[in-house]
Amino acid sequence: MFVVHIQIHVKPEFVEAFKVATIANARASLKEPGIARFDFVQQQDDPTRFALVEVYRSIEANAAHKETNHYKTWRDIAEPMMAGQRTRVMYTSVFPEDKGW
Repeated sequence: MFVVHIQIHVKPEFVEAFKVATIANARASLKEPGIARFDFVQQQDDPTRFALVEVYRSIEANAAHKETNHYKTWRDIAEPMMAGQRTRVMYTSVFPEDKGW
């Protein structure tokens, strides 16, 4: 499994709109065969900060995700709402072992 953690800081006036757009993207993303999990979380002590935890079946599935219409739509809507550049850290799953989720 290939795991990506994305940190996003959103301008306060866009928090609710960002949540709507990101939930729509997450729902569509879960329909992709290469995505095993797609979590969207909001920081408890700062509601303008979010994280995406995306679990892909392969590195290629991550690249395919970025070519989907729902991702491109989300990117175009969400980027102007962000208070800065989103950050991304990529991981390889150690446990649980790949069981084909």
